[in-house]
Amino acid sequence: MYNAIKILVVDDEERIRRLLKMYLEREEYIIDEAENGDVALTKALENDYDLILLDIMMPGKDGIEVCRELREKKTTPIIMLTAKGEEVNRVQGFEVGTDDYIVKPFSPREVVLRVKALLRRSSSTSYVQTETTAKDVIVFSHLTIDNDAHRVLADDKEVSLTPKEYELLYFLAKSPDKVFDREQLLKEVWHYEFFGDLRTVDTHVKRLREKLNRISENAAKMIVTVWGVGYKFEVIND
Repeated sequence: MYNAIKILVVDDEERIRRLLKMYLEREEYIIDEAENGDVALTKALENDYDLILLDIMMPGKDGIEVCRELREKKTTPIIMLTAKGEEVNRVQGFEVGTDDYIVKPFSPREVVLRVKALLRRSSSTSYVQTETTAKDVIVFSHLTIDNDAHRVLADDKEVSLTPKEYELLYFLAKSPDKVFDREQLLKEVWHYEFFGDLRTVDTHVKRLREKLNRISENAAKMIVTVWGVGYKFEVIND
């Protein structure tokens, strides 16, 4: 018996919720709904969803605020739903911790594919510990990244990261001492060409460092700012 994937669909338009629910249930996902930000935040904090589809523009508490408040407590993968032309809101979404976005009007099939892709990237939700040796593990003195299990250990203690924070750390750690500018990181980690605001990268680096630093100061120091250029992963030798 497998653990069914639970997804929260948040949109103030009932027809959109109904459409997404129909397509996602075909994939045997369990779907919960919320018609506004307040209900969404309450449900997201009280339940452990595997993923949240979150509309940005809603009356009352909007998707940006829901994401910001949720990120203070949880790392649940989030896909933002945005209207065409809302680039500023998409940038804000990345800054507060969303993992992907889909532009309305969208193809329901595209939504299903994006959901599956993000669930794969955040596979810690379906991780079952086995005695088999992990094939894709990066080990440093103060940091271990187990890419098979999507787990990060700092000084042997697990670090709770969002899918995008994890991807950023893994990407940098795969190429120690190589400097990446912000445009490269946006393209390689977020899979988008430059879209006007590089603060997305800075915000995620800051959040990643803070989470690592709570457990290991040495692990946090591995993410180095190269002033005027970008960032690199620097190995600390004891």
